[in-house]
Amino acid sequence: HGSPGEPRALFALPAARGPLPAPRWPIECEVIKEAIEHIEWVPPEPEPFCQPMVHGRAPAALAEDQGTVVYQLSPAPQGSCFTRARAGGSPGPLSSPAAPLEGPQDTTLLFESRFESGNLQRAVKVGPYEYVLRLRPDLYTTKHTQWFYFRVRNTRRDPLYRFTIANLAKPKSLYGEGTRLLLYSQRDAQSRGIGWRRVGTDVRYYRGVEEEPAGFCLSWTVRFPHDGDTCFFAHSYPYTYSDLQRYLRVLAGDPARSRHCAVRPLCRSLAGNTIYLLTITSPAGAAGKRAVVLSARAHPGETGGSWAMRGLLDFLLSAHPDARLLRRLFVFKVVPMLNPDGVVVGNSRCSLAGRDPNRAYETARGGSFPGVWHLRAMVERLLAEREVLLYCDFHGHSRKNNVFMYGCDGGGAGAGTRLHPRVFPMMLSKNAPDKFSFPSCKFKVQKSKAGTGRVVMWRMGVSNSYTMEVAFGGSTLGGRSSHFTVEELKSLGSLLCDTLLDFCDPHPAKLQQCLGEVDTLLRQRLGREPGCGSSWSDVPTSELESSTSGSDSSVSD
Repeated sequence: HGSPGEPRALFALPAARGPLPAPRWPIECEVIKEAIEHIEWVPPEPEPFCQPMVHGRAPAALAEDQGTVVYQLSPAPQGSCFTRARAGGSPGPLSSPAAPLEGPQDTTLLFESRFESGNLQRAVKVGPYEYVLRLRPDLYTTKHTQWFYFRVRNTRRDPLYRFTIANLAKPKSLYGEGTRLLLYSQRDAQSRGIGWRRVGTDVRYYRGVEEEPAGFCLSWTVRFPHDGDTCFFAHSYPYTYSDLQRYLRVLAGDPARSRHCAVRPLCRSLAGNTIYLLTITSPAGAAGKRAVVLSARAHPGETGGSWAMRGLLDFLLSAHPDARLLRRLFVFKVVPMLNPDGVVVGNSRCSLAGRDPNRAYETARGGSFPGVWHLRAMVERLLAEREVLLYCDFHGHSRKNNVFMYGCDGGGAGAGTRLHPRVFPMMLSKNAPDKFSFPSCKFKVQKSKAGTGRVVMWRMGVSNSYTMEVAFGGSTLGGRSSHFTVEELKSLGSLLCDTLLDFCDPHPAKLQQCLGEVDTLLRQRLGREPGCGSSWSDVPTSELESSTSGSDSSVSD
């Protein structure tokens, strides 16, 4: 791949015309030829959470081993690792993983997932309208089963179907607390302009049978809207590498917006997909401006991060007076998709190195994690020439609702250094009171998180360094109890921009007010009287965390 220092000369930048550069896949992946694209749609009414089912397994008509295998992809050989990639994946003729239908009366569903971000390994029919599914682990690993996205054909409108994904990795999930999953009907999209919608009754999340490997189960029942339709199921709104390339192509063809935005290759991924770096600022130049660094999709299954990033880019490149002001004040360095290979192959958490990129910032070599290595090097160069006011990495969270942040309080001496990392999230919670939860934020720098982008950037000198976590479910704030729509996810991007302006307001009233509120809140937490001397220096960070924010959330980032 050339040395990590110098990207290859030939980079596929999305031109305003002509075909998009085809994503590069590991050579062993089969990929169907059809392009999969979904329309964007916002439901007219909020989509409420469902009543969580009391724990308990879903009744199965037949055990999985007594059913009929109706879809089976050959699993990657154990212990294998990435060797080479090719546009369009495996060069040979496609195999037929789906069992053929026996005639028009055969109601067996036809499954498919050999497309960008698709993830389904196997489907077993255990009843006339009941299927047990298994997801493919992240490539070259045996774990991280969480993200799913697959297609079914040959649907029937009347029966109630039951699906059970039987090999999920995490013991807890928002599916156990009322989150429903997403369905997309091709026919509804074409004839009625309806896109992804929340579906699923009797949604259950439970531990599988003990003797089986990795076993948490997600089970749901659903009725399809039409006979003979093509439908998709997904864990959250998909946003693929091709979606990003389409977006950048439209940008390249728009003279007004591309004046403020230079799109360059940061580097190439292991598979040779371009990792893009956008530099956004007013054409007047960058002298004396502070920098803001933003990234998303280190974890490919956390698609909400891409929608928030989409909203941020839409806003930042618009003619809105606040956007103009932001471009005049700052240089924005944006990496919208840090792990395109993982996104392409439908991984949940890893890159093709078979490891989590957001644990590799301390130790990353350009050879294994080019995106992480080049992002870090870019920030080092940036810090040598200007202040970096804020770093924020967009992620998704599967066990806590709402939006919240992880920041860095290293337990320094003065009250200012203890309270300051909490100010930006506090301001964001005021700008997004129905989405952002300040009590869910955490600021402890745990040893296990030493390799995350937020901790490494903070150690490099970016004091406002955050991971923004966006729930896969939705919001429980402001009287709400409903799922996030694509529109709401996009609004997080513009809300983050609003908050930047509040944070940098030359009139310090807002800043002082938020500092005061953070101070009061922490005193309440510790049972200290207000105004009894503001020495926070002797308080361990763990005592400043909200007891309500739960210890089970400590794995994400």
